[in-house]
Amino acid sequence: MAEPTPLIFIVDDDRGMLRLIEKTLQREGFATATAASARDALEWLRSNRPALMLLDLKLQDMEGKEVISHLSDLGMSIPFIVITGQGDERVAVEMMKRGALDYLTKDTQFQEFVPTVVRRALDQLDRDRRLAAAEQERKRLEQQILEISERERRRIGQDLHDGLGQHLAGMELMMQALEQDVASISKAGGAKIGKISEYLREAIRQSKALARGLSPVELQADGLMSALEELATNVSAMFRVDCTFRCPSPVLISDNAAATHLFRITQEAATNAVKHGQARRIEIELRREDGRLLVSVRDNGRGFDAKAQRGEGMGLSGMNYRAQMIGGALTVEPAKSGGTIVTCSAPGSLVDPISK
Repeated sequence: MAEPTPLIFIVDDDRGMLRLIEKTLQREGFATATAASARDALEWLRSNRPALMLLDLKLQDMEGKEVISHLSDLGMSIPFIVITGQGDERVAVEMMKRGALDYLTKDTQFQEFVPTVVRRALDQLDRDRRLAAAEQERKRLEQQILEISERERRRIGQDLHDGLGQHLAGMELMMQALEQDVASISKAGGAKIGKISEYLREAIRQSKALARGLSPVELQADGLMSALEELATNVSAMFRVDCTFRCPSPVLISDNAAATHLFRITQEAATNAVKHGQARRIEIELRREDGRLLVSVRDNGRGFDAKAQRGEGMGLSGMNYRAQMIGGALTVEPAKSGGTIVTCSAPGSLVDPISK
């Protein structure tokens, strides 16, 4: 299927120049539309979308920059090239800072340059569209990979809990019965079987811990609160720091995927506080504020490090991406009393109505 012919909209109050530009572009195969005043141009643009606009900066009823301001106020973004007289190149450069793709000067080579500049601008717009589409596709694939990864983690965690964990628990019961039978015949044999039972209990404990790590947030609406409370307990025990969890009022989230993203962000921030900030006290808080859902991790570590924030080693890119996945945003800033505050702000719509 052939690509549609680009429509070029020409705005110039010099009708002779307007006709000249129109004919030049039509000979090059472009479709054109014209307006001889700013008022007519704005009226036409309310119901039409050109591929590109050529805009004279010195219109009788309104300057070109005012036309662009009007379009911006209307929420309309029209790619444009400015046309200016000789000596006004400085104004044209200022317009490029406001979004113009290029500029044309009305000199002896003006007619020759018009098609070249128009094609260059259209090529740039096409590259920008392709890059935007590629970026959107990259984000879609990353989101899909992350969702698949989380689903697979939950599946493996569930299999560990319901499969391997149950088998190990059954074996432990059988070993306990066997230990009693053998002990009545041989105390030494009973003691060996008792030792095997201890190993089984440790294996059960480790399998439960693995299952919990792979699927930390329960499917119930209060799963995030429970998971963050357990996270604080585990961080305290594992790193020997004072880690507490605070939730001023119940926050129920039925969206398990969103709750898991919030948990992983918090988990990464708490780990960073110990590993990179060398914190001895960490405060995790889950709350609602001004219609937003906030999860924050405050520590008393070495403080904010701009270089570390840009680094990949702290997992900040992953935390940022998880925040974006749920329509949220991540901030990392120094605390007034020292240390760092990591906050994930997410839409309040994630919270179940019953807990609002």
